[in-house]
Amino acid sequence: MSEHTGNTQPIRPVKKDDTQPVKPVKKRSRWLSILTGILGFLLLVGLGAFGGYNAGIGDRVAAKNKVIAQQLTEQYQFALVDVQFGRYEAAKQRLEFIIINDPGFPGAQDLLTQVMVLSTIPTPTPSPTLTATPDFSGAESAFQRAQQLTLAQDWPGALTALDQIRKLDASYKTAQVDGMYYFALRNYGYNLITKEGNLEGGIYQLTLAERFGPLDNTAIGLREGARMYIVGASFWELDWKQAVNYFSQVGAGWPSMWDGTMTGSQRYYIASMRYGDVLYDQQEYCAAYEQYQNAAAYGTLDEKSEGHSYQAFQICYPPTETPAPVVVETPTP
Repeated sequence: MSEHTGNTQPIRPVKKDDTQPVKPVKKRSRWLSILTGILGFLLLVGLGAFGGYNAGIGDRVAAKNKVIAQQLTEQYQFALVDVQFGRYEAAKQRLEFIIINDPGFPGAQDLLTQVMVLSTIPTPTPSPTLTATPDFSGAESAFQRAQQLTLAQDWPGALTALDQIRKLDASYKTAQVDGMYYFALRNYGYNLITKEGNLEGGIYQLTLAERFGPLDNTAIGLREGARMYIVGASFWELDWKQAVNYFSQVGAGWPSMWDGTMTGSQRYYIASMRYGDVLYDQQEYCAAYEQYQNAAAYGTLDEKSEGHSYQAFQICYPPTETPAPVVVETPTP
């Protein structure tokens, strides 16, 4: 009697005279699949680690390139100043350094060519003595005049002479004139802010200098401080909190900066007292006392703030009561 499964046809028993024997089922393929999966997983992990390593290397390379680019920019700026004052050998060394590190640096190759030509031409030593009636008949005379005024640190006069050169011949010693423009504008803006208290004019001159080359860190910081001073002054007597916010930064970085009336540290001192008074009236005594302490670091508090400071301290930091000593009675024998 034959057995049946799901098939409709009965399964015949194997006979000895069958030509094809029944093959046993192979289990090796299952282990091969598991091994292949493990190897694939390890490969993915390795590729991920390799990608992360390459990304880290890329970040370090980008940071390094940024630092190098900044150094090359500063060297190019210094090279322009060297050319302006006839220090051709120093300018040549700077430009060669730039080209070695970045052959495609904008303007470096052209400026090096000009330096090589200028270094072979003897140039007279400019005299700092100003002539009473200089000859402005040509671009060369105006250029010599600009050199003399630059050496004398007469920045407005030097800029006037440079403007005359450009009017007479816009292509005359372009690289040198650009370098002199940068030098004069940068120093003129610096003097307007630090010596004359003309903050807006100084910011304007420094911004013009930036057209001829990147500003150095000192000039950038000074311009930022002047901007904060102007913004802080716009809140004066209108919003003492904002005035304290801005002049705390000006007083910390540029305490002697002024606008013709008060220095940054003086404004921070006054703004701190007035903001303390505002907080005191709002019964925020601890915050008011903090502002009075900030002002006291710069000078003596005025009568009103002195009284408020004392009251705020008493309220914010009340004295602790000293416990009465315990008297122990000695028993009578």
